[in-house]
Amino acid sequence: MLFDSPVYLVFLTLVVLLYWRFDRRRQNLFLLAASYFFYGWWDWRFLLLMAASTAADYLIALQIAKAPSGRRRKTLLIISLVLNFGFLGLFKYFNFFADSFSDLAGALGFASGSLRLAQIVLPPAISFYTFQEVAYIVDVYAGKLEPAKSPIDYALFISLFPHLIAGPIQRPSHLLPQVQRERVFDPDKFFDGIMLIISGLFRKCVIADQCALIANAAFDGRLGHSAGATMLGTFAFAWQIYADFSAYSDFARGSAQLLGFHFMVNFRQPYLATSLQDFWKRWHISLSTWLRDYLYIPLGGSRHGAARTYRNLLLTMLLGGLWHGANWSFVVWGGIHGGCLSFERWIGAGQGRGAIWLRRAGVFAVVCLAWIFFRANSLGHAAQLIADLGHWEWRSEFPAAAAELGALAGIMLAVDLRLENNNEEYVFQNLSEPRRVVAAMALLVAIVLLTASQSSAFIYFQF
Repeated sequence: MLFDSPVYLVFLTLVVLLYWRFDRRRQNLFLLAASYFFYGWWDWRFLLLMAASTAADYLIALQIAKAPSGRRRKTLLIISLVLNFGFLGLFKYFNFFADSFSDLAGALGFASGSLRLAQIVLPPAISFYTFQEVAYIVDVYAGKLEPAKSPIDYALFISLFPHLIAGPIQRPSHLLPQVQRERVFDPDKFFDGIMLIISGLFRKCVIADQCALIANAAFDGRLGHSAGATMLGTFAFAWQIYADFSAYSDFARGSAQLLGFHFMVNFRQPYLATSLQDFWKRWHISLSTWLRDYLYIPLGGSRHGAARTYRNLLLTMLLGGLWHGANWSFVVWGGIHGGCLSFERWIGAGQGRGAIWLRRAGVFAVVCLAWIFFRANSLGHAAQLIADLGHWEWRSEFPAAAAELGALAGIMLAVDLRLENNNEEYVFQNLSEPRRVVAAMALLVAIVLLTASQSSAFIYFQF
């Protein structure tokens, strides 16, 4: 059930209309049923895995809170981590490591074809809800959070449908208390939710899907193999993934606000960043802060000297890359970011004022280089695209593609500059309500007139 599909809008409308008729206890039961229905829309069999994982962590957290000794508490924590990462590793990475081992065995002259017979299907959202479960268990173990007494409340915290498939990754201390307390209908926040959904529709249907047409043509080789094709494809993908994932986040946050919940902001104008560290404070904030708090800091953070700090940055980003997908190209993507973050810290980048737009352009260039590996099908494909930068070949499609991409990127950049300067979460947030209604109508007209001829699934659904 895609957020930008008519069936989701019908589903959301029905859920909202019924939801506000119930008290809190029945609201939670109803939302849990709706969320499981939403998740089961793809394949109901994966509901069993999510339900089993949810039940295990609910019970383990209660036992951790009751455990008198540190040793028993640590044992329970380890059991939970093994279960969560075991499920994630099996379903997300079995094929990857089996194929990698098979390729290595074949290169060494051993028979390895039988390994390719076992293929495991990746359940939707497993990366996202696993990270929420791990954060919950770790916070309960650390004494930062009381375990949920109600299994319904905890299950809803994990499965609440606006964030379930692709985030934002919700912190237990932020979302769980909202699940456990009464929600009051707020007309202003409800209207904000509608505006966020319209903003998401515009970003997805007008910007992301149009950029995808150019990016797909370039990465599929339909624009040839040259510097022009690689640059067009890379820049198009850079704006596609930003518009696409920020659109999903707007949908998620808007849908949640219609139900009286608040989700964290997941993007803050990342392409205006003046350093890679600044970029990761603005891009996929729910993931970057999770990696910081549950991986980088436990590894030692920056507390044990420069060498270990660089190691921790690199390990964190390598694992962050692998979290995105079971492919070596994602590992290289994470390695580029980890290496550049370490280099920035070594030279003290981002400390001076300098020419802000030159710094922004430099960060954008590094991010785009890394995007080649993120979008490519394999390391070989990425290497070919980078090699194509040394070859120029004119194609008649280039001017029109460049003009369209420039217009789309210009719209996004103008929106980001307004959000940055006015401290808004969506465009026109600070206008009066009548003017926001006019702006919403204008955006809806633009969506109808400018929606791409071909739609694509949200990129982060695959993770």
